[in-house]
Amino acid sequence: MLLLLWSLAGCQSLGYYGQAVQGQWQLLQQRQSLTRLLQDPALPQQRRRELELVRQVRAFARTELGLDVSGQYDSFVELERPFVVWNVLAAPEFSLQPRRWCFPVAGCVSYRGYFREVAARRYAAALATQGLDTYVGGVTAYSTLGWFDDPVLSSMLRREQLELVAVLIHELAHAELYIAGDTDFNESFATTVELEGLRRWLEQRVPMQERATAQHSARQARERQAQFVGLVEAAAADLEQLYHASGSEALLREQKRQRQQRLRADYQALRASWGGYSGYDAWFDGPLNNAQLGSVRSYHALVPDLQALLDSLHGDLPAFYQAARRLKPLSPGERRARLQAR
Repeated sequence: MLLLLWSLAGCQSLGYYGQAVQGQWQLLQQRQSLTRLLQDPALPQQRRRELELVRQVRAFARTELGLDVSGQYDSFVELERPFVVWNVLAAPEFSLQPRRWCFPVAGCVSYRGYFREVAARRYAAALATQGLDTYVGGVTAYSTLGWFDDPVLSSMLRREQLELVAVLIHELAHAELYIAGDTDFNESFATTVELEGLRRWLEQRVPMQERATAQHSARQARERQAQFVGLVEAAAADLEQLYHASGSEALLREQKRQRQQRLRADYQALRASWGGYSGYDAWFDGPLNNAQLGSVRSYHALVPDLQALLDSLHGDLPAFYQAARRLKPLSPGERRARLQAR
């Protein structure tokens, strides 16, 4: 694997690919079979419940969502860190168009991942010296798109039960369909499958006496997420309009700072309406710059259009996967236009 990646990379990228290969290799080497772990009487009960839930979600994803789970999340790795990787994102100071990096297999994407936080922050600092807005975000899970048998990570198990169900479905969806070079489509596709999968999980796998509470919790989470995305989208739209207006860099910089301050104030008001729910606080600890705002768009840009496509197929997920695959030969712009023209 190391020789393959090095043969495809330029000399200046060898250090980056080296850390990526080493990090992935360590994960593969540390995997423990779920079957063996669950047979161990010394396994703590909390961990046992979490891993049993993973197995239930795998079975559900295969039988009810039509996802190929072969070899995926059938092993476990205990990490000694809160995140498995840290993604670096960047954008120009006066544009929300993200910087893109191109890789073998994955194509061109709007992030660059590191298995060590210090390396991610060092690279982000180097980009900042070039005048770019940068953002470093920790990631609890990622998919190798079926190239390897991905393990369940301890970072994933820090989530609430329904959040764990959602993230497993999301990552399995990436292995089902991934189009190199189109981050917006890939993340929106996986999010659409995640939302539909979670809805069906609540209906089919949550006991009747717990269902109403769980559905209410999930509905609240979706509403909060929609309000959060709306808040970020409004700020991004204002900034885009600002960047297209004439004015000196000093004036643009000051107006940008004011919009960022207003976004923080708007979030505090929204948070108060949630009764103090603090799930998005960590995100607002960030710089709220172009790189960070653009990351939200990638996960949600095409979700309404893909949900409309799924609805037009009467919720038939295998047919939805086939329809989405038919968009693969198109360019990202053509793909977006085809979806939005429906």
